[in-house]
Amino acid sequence: MAASDVLVVAGTHGNELNAPWLLEQWNRQPDLINSAGLSIQRLVGNPQARAAMRRYVDRDLNRSFRVDLLEQSGGDLEMRRARELLGRFGPRGDEPCSVVLDLHSTTAAMGCSLVLYGRRPADLALAALVQSALGLPIYLHESDSAQTGFLVERWPCGLVVEVGPVPQGVLEARIVRQTRLALEACFEALASVRSGVVRLPRQVVVHRHLGSCDVPRGESDQPQALVHQRLQGRDWVPFKPLDAIFEAADGTTVETSQMEHQSIPVFINEAAYAEKHIAFSLTRREVWAMEPQWLDHLSELLS
Repeated sequence: MAASDVLVVAGTHGNELNAPWLLEQWNRQPDLINSAGLSIQRLVGNPQARAAMRRYVDRDLNRSFRVDLLEQSGGDLEMRRARELLGRFGPRGDEPCSVVLDLHSTTAAMGCSLVLYGRRPADLALAALVQSALGLPIYLHESDSAQTGFLVERWPCGLVVEVGPVPQGVLEARIVRQTRLALEACFEALASVRSGVVRLPRQVVVHRHLGSCDVPRGESDQPQALVHQRLQGRDWVPFKPLDAIFEAADGTTVETSQMEHQSIPVFINEAAYAEKHIAFSLTRREVWAMEPQWLDHLSELLS
């Protein structure tokens, strides 16, 4: 079958309802979202987990795209689903797509943000163009051996859209609206690259991943303290000297190693990350000059 420009995936995690609901409405109302003339494929990433209202059935689908897992035969539901998606829509699939947009929601106060995994030029070009249009923060997740196998890494160009805060399993108009606006901005950026009328921003602002931090735990692996109330909801706000990080049940501050001054926490108290022993991740804000070759890589994918 003919190739498509973009694969839009919603519901990679089954208890994130807003993006799948938006795609269902788009299927019913083809003019709901402006695709800017691009050829679009859209699907629910993990329909079984969505039916069960669970993040996943056997394992996190968004950690199941590791090369070693993809090379295995059989396996659990999410491993099979990862191979199925690549076999159909991957760059060498039956209906290949050049770009993948993976739509997520978060319980953390992240607003609407973009997530990149590594520094692939086409990814950086697309993220920079969307940031220029909407002013969205970019979280650059890299060099973390404990967190790998993300869906977008297996396509030539891939971008994650995260919108929050919203509880798991809850539909909210604000989240749907922000998801739609971000999706349309991605389409418009890609169309402008294809048409050759794109205007490059001079720079891109990224928040580069430094590592992750867990709450203090006891011998039974149970939390001995919680994210401090003054930290909760302050995603993207730089740490200051002596900022409180964790608090005990009686409200007293728990002493911890001080965070690097001006390091910036993200995904604070994300519900799904408790099982991964992540209370928040730390980033550093960096401003990079836009490299012309980034756009060249993206243009080649859309030619």
